[in-house]
Amino acid sequence: MTTTASRSLWRARDFRRYAGADAISKVGSQVSLVALPLTAAITLHASPFQVGLLTAAEMLAFLLVGLPAGAWVDRMPRRPVLVAADVVRAAALLSIPAAAAAGALGLPQMYAVALLTGLCTVFFDVAHQSYLPAIVGPRGLARGHGVLAANVSVAELSGPAIGGWLVQALTAPMAVVADALSYAVSALLLVRVRTDEGRGRAGSPGEGRGTEQGERQGTGQGERQGTGQGEGRAEEQGEAARGGLRSEIAEGLRFVLGQPVLRRVAMVGALTMTSFGLWSATVPLYLVREVGVSPGAYGTLLSAGAAGGVFGAWLGPRAVARMGTGRAMYASALAATLFIPPLAFTGGGARLLIFPAALAASGVATTVFSVAQGTYRQSICPPHLLGRLSATMRFLMWGPTPLGGLLAGTLGQLAGVRVAFWTACGAYALAHLPILLAPGIRRVG
Repeated sequence: MTTTASRSLWRARDFRRYAGADAISKVGSQVSLVALPLTAAITLHASPFQVGLLTAAEMLAFLLVGLPAGAWVDRMPRRPVLVAADVVRAAALLSIPAAAAAGALGLPQMYAVALLTGLCTVFFDVAHQSYLPAIVGPRGLARGHGVLAANVSVAELSGPAIGGWLVQALTAPMAVVADALSYAVSALLLVRVRTDEGRGRAGSPGEGRGTEQGERQGTGQGERQGTGQGEGRAEEQGEAARGGLRSEIAEGLRFVLGQPVLRRVAMVGALTMTSFGLWSATVPLYLVREVGVSPGAYGTLLSAGAAGGVFGAWLGPRAVARMGTGRAMYASALAATLFIPPLAFTGGGARLLIFPAALAASGVATTVFSVAQGTYRQSICPPHLLGRLSATMRFLMWGPTPLGGLLAGTLGQLAGVRVAFWTACGAYALAHLPILLAPGIRRVG
């Protein structure tokens, strides 16, 4: 399927499987968003700096392999990458409850699992975003991104509450089982997706680089088919492949950095994900240790705050269709900047209600922004660059996240968890300034 004529993408069997796998795995990931830091904080009595290190370990792969992942994924069918990543993540996460049951769980294992699952997530996310245009077609991109944003919002609405109460009922390590199972189910659904990717990727004629890539592919085929060519030819092929990989990574970077709107979206993403690193390491410690909420209540607060994202996922495609991508991006960036600061006033008693209210309001804005920018960037990207576009944006946006985790841990250790929490809220509030300082973005079609 290359286009989706129906108004409802859900009539397409492959999209149902693709989106269903995405929804299930995202719910599981939200369970782990609660269970993993609470495993460190409650079960292993980790310090703020150690919790910050765990957050950094989860995101380090985006910094280390974020760029080459796109070039590698563009050379491979996307579906096997998705399935393999899910299987490995499921196995890695299952090692946590297994070690806890044996009385052998420690922080080194937590860091190792975080690194491995983060590495798989890099490849999964790049392949997942790059696979969407083949499944829904160009005219279905806005609605497809709306569905994926809805999946995120529904997962954020349900997953943390499930995770919090599972931690309270079963202990934090045992709650991780839910995430492992979600990856296993996701893999089973993705195995059954049959969409032909129609690879108009690297090397496609007419894409501005066909001759060079065609020569490389032709040479490669000749070397694979030929026999008795000697090790020298294999070494030359390896050098050509490495050179090709470097040039493909550079091509992805040039495309993103050559687009003024994408540059600013990347800056917003980098600031947002740095804030996310701060947030992930400080919020569980602030609410559970400082304010004194239970794990179940903590998860419920996160879920209640995610209600705005569900509405934002519904609103996003409609805002893009009515306002255009540029105006939708600008309006949602402005709204996010206004709605996030009240989070810093969260405290005990009645002030605890500030947290879900402000989180919900800002969630509407950030989800609309996500739908608008995702639609824009895939609508202007040539098919053969989709993997590198996704990987480059992920690298530029998610790469700084480990720094946020380390900063949160350092601030929490030296100045206290409350100061680290306030810093996270302030950083989130300023993250959308690169868009707001470029009002010309409103004219983007």
